[in-house]
Amino acid sequence: MATVQNISILEHTTSSSPNPHILYLVKVLFKNGQQYEVLRRYSQEYLGDSFTLPPKRVLANAIVPSTWVDDELIAERKAGLVGYLNYLNAIPEYQTNDAFLQFLSYPSFHMDSLFTSVKDAPAMVSRNLLAVNQAFEQAETQAAPIAAAYYPTWSSWSNPPNKLNFAKFDIIFFAFATPNASSTLNWDDGSQDTLRKLVFSARQSGKGTKIVLSVGGWGGSYWFSNAVINATNRTKFNDALVGAVQSFGLDGIDIDWEYPNSEGAGNPHSPADSANFLSLLKLLRASLGPLKIISAAVAHMPWLGANGKPLTNVSEFAKLMTFVNIMNYDVCGASSKPGPNAPLGNLCGTSKQPQATAQAALAQWTRAGFPASKLMLGLAFYGYVSKSTAKKLSGSLMPDPSVSPVAHPRGPPKDLSVAPAGDLSTMWGQQIAFKQLVQAGALQKRADGNYVGANGYTLGGFTALYL
Repeated sequence: MATVQNISILEHTTSSSPNPHILYLVKVLFKNGQQYEVLRRYSQEYLGDSFTLPPKRVLANAIVPSTWVDDELIAERKAGLVGYLNYLNAIPEYQTNDAFLQFLSYPSFHMDSLFTSVKDAPAMVSRNLLAVNQAFEQAETQAAPIAAAYYPTWSSWSNPPNKLNFAKFDIIFFAFATPNASSTLNWDDGSQDTLRKLVFSARQSGKGTKIVLSVGGWGGSYWFSNAVINATNRTKFNDALVGAVQSFGLDGIDIDWEYPNSEGAGNPHSPADSANFLSLLKLLRASLGPLKIISAAVAHMPWLGANGKPLTNVSEFAKLMTFVNIMNYDVCGASSKPGPNAPLGNLCGTSKQPQATAQAALAQWTRAGFPASKLMLGLAFYGYVSKSTAKKLSGSLMPDPSVSPVAHPRGPPKDLSVAPAGDLSTMWGQQIAFKQLVQAGALQKRADGNYVGANGYTLGGFTALYL
């Protein structure tokens, strides 16, 4: 893990959301020569030590806060914050402190202030004032959700990297590289070149979009269990993952293992899979350091333990990971008895899979010790075309819950422009993207920007295509 040599703040900027405040540009220099910059808010950093920071004043005291134009106060805060951060960095116990490292980390999506505690607030700042600032920071965090998306290798023909609007994405997961029998990585033809173009385009955009390599997938999880089965294989696999991050200049790794201790698409598996996966994560975090993203695509319930049941405590995983991405889609595929593809909840109370909803997933993961702030909800931009005579959706019509959902479609969408308007017969039983509904004439865009059913399809009725 790289060691921080020096921390400095030379510049600052301003933000008006949710309330006016100053953002300081923190420059972090490592002893190995690497460096990066992160924007952070001034806050009351307090670890029970004797270090005294300049007082933090309420910023919402006027339409144009005095701190925005008070160069002396800003300089005072810069000096105080820099002194404190370097003070902490010089103390061995803080060099591995999670909160300290997260504050300095790049990227860091959830922490704009350090060690802020009302009950532990030192005398130099009132608890009321600290509570006000905490409310501001909480509001800002809630107002800035993370937008992430998977970019499969075949997307480059329709959405080449240099044409992407990176302003729309905080993270792009490039899918997929896959584990192999040698505990290294396999790549589809041309995928490495596409990844290089994606990284280059993201950096050139200046939007700060992070590029993360996703490894595995529904059809690429066959060798995962073997890759983590022992220390030798884990080391080789970890080296391959770290090597990819370094070679392509990536921001992290996403593990899309479908699924530990479960056959998924007919994969070898072991009761020790989840424990071995945790060992891999420890190795990967130690190798990548605290600055890189480590995430995983997961089912609605935590990974299966040695007893074949979902783990009840995943807090050790959470300490090592930046996010988990809950795959709340493909709950029901195409069927003569259709069910929802990506249910929000068991809103009718009749589902045979009440645990397979967005609401249930949030409860199940947080109950097992994974913080809600580290959960991302996967949403599908596609649905399924079912041939059915059913007149309504019902939980009683949902398919056998023992059937494993299939995540992440692998293959480009079909061209429907040659079919008669509204004819989706070539898509029965398959996934269909929203834009294909428009292309096929099942949906039409009105002048006001809304979409309506066309060519015999209606929105709101069962003849609609539910995405």
